[in-house]
Amino acid sequence: MISLDALRSQWLGNIRGDLMSGLVVALALIPEAIAFSIIAGVDPKVGLYASFSIAVITAITGGRPAMISAATAATAVLMVTLVRDHGLQYLLATTVLAGLLQIGAGLMRLGHVMRFVSKSVMTGFVNALAILIFLAQVPELDPRLVPWFTYVLVAAGLAIIYLFPLLTRAVPSPLVTIVVLTSLTFVFGWDVRTVGDMGELPDSFPVFLIPDIPLNFDTLRIIFPYALAVAVVGLLESLMTQNLVDELTDTTSDRNQECIGQGIANTCTGFIGGMAGCAMIGQSMINVKSGGRGRLSCFTAGVVLLFMVVVLGDLVSRIPMAALVAIMIMVSIGTFSWSSIKALRLHPTSSSIVMLATVAFVVWTHNLAIGVVVGVLLSGIFFAGKIAQLFRVTSTASADGRERTYRIEGQLFYASVEDFMKAFDFREALDRVTIDVSEAHIWDISSVQALDMAVLKFRRDGAEVRIVGMNEASETIVDRLAIHDKPGAMDKLVAH
Repeated sequence: MISLDALRSQWLGNIRGDLMSGLVVALALIPEAIAFSIIAGVDPKVGLYASFSIAVITAITGGRPAMISAATAATAVLMVTLVRDHGLQYLLATTVLAGLLQIGAGLMRLGHVMRFVSKSVMTGFVNALAILIFLAQVPELDPRLVPWFTYVLVAAGLAIIYLFPLLTRAVPSPLVTIVVLTSLTFVFGWDVRTVGDMGELPDSFPVFLIPDIPLNFDTLRIIFPYALAVAVVGLLESLMTQNLVDELTDTTSDRNQECIGQGIANTCTGFIGGMAGCAMIGQSMINVKSGGRGRLSCFTAGVVLLFMVVVLGDLVSRIPMAALVAIMIMVSIGTFSWSSIKALRLHPTSSSIVMLATVAFVVWTHNLAIGVVVGVLLSGIFFAGKIAQLFRVTSTASADGRERTYRIEGQLFYASVEDFMKAFDFREALDRVTIDVSEAHIWDISSVQALDMAVLKFRRDGAEVRIVGMNEASETIVDRLAIHDKPGAMDKLVAH
């Protein structure tokens, strides 16, 4: 349980920095929330209400201060078919159920599965996100859709972002970029794309509502697969982003609490007409780089977003997209791990393959979950291969050649079973065989079955077989699964 002093520090320890960074993030959230609503096939207010709700609630209930959560593309793309086939009300119900599943994951402490995500996968995740953030800006730079002057504004925005901090860091340079470019566009009447061109902003605050769906098994059958996918993808992206913010801020956070916080946010959001969301790496990077460190930054982002779109909608709609594109390009450049390119020649080949595969699959599918799962699977395969290479079997024979001792060293599991079986010479006529596993560990059913096979093959040829040196954990799994000392074991060998 977090102490009162720590909680006070998370809310009030960086008031000025959190308020300023939250304002910048709120402005960056608006066009993305609208875009994600369009992706899902719903009205822009669904994404905007969701971004407000999720940001405010995760600021209170989440496990990672300074991390921004809102409506995201990762969850929006999962609900396209649901909205098309069943409509908005089923999307809201799915959002509620996804949140409940995430709360359950947090209560079951599933946040700790992140320990199985290797550094190579994390680097690939970060690099892929940086690429996707940049690619998402390409439509706003398409010469067929935007006037040439857009490029001048983007360049001017980048210049302000990188040069203004040389003068002062009192005000975040992304905020200065938005104010300056918006003012210039308004004063000179430049005809460029603005936030208002993305979609109509809502003019009222969200209200509580219950999804209008039949409460029966058929409804559950429809929404559960979508809810499960949203819950898993949302938690995966949130926990990966949480790890990244932990590293950037040199702090630690509570993964299981983050699962619960994301779940509470999504559950509540479904009852105010919002879509499901999760942590956003781009906006989280903007927040951290703008000085945000506490819960107040995320809370401010959510509240300011709602205030801007409802009360100051006319003003916000005039913000040129070029200003936000410049900010997101800055984020993509800052997010990408440039050192990982140089490290390709220095790191083990397997680590480089894992990193590149994660990047490739995320960029190819635009699905973070698929890329991360591929990376984790490859990491597991390479790790198993390395452990299997450390496995070895040596043997010594008695003076008369009638007895032989096999000494097993290393980890006996599915990847080392083949080497284990090849080490025995079953054609040799022996009176006694000793299998010494004092330097080994037996892990799984594959290794138990291999041990059974070795023992039974020697016994079939008349040899007496002993297994010595087994540790307690290995003995437990062998006693439960092995058949070599059970009645009818030889018949099973013959059948096999």
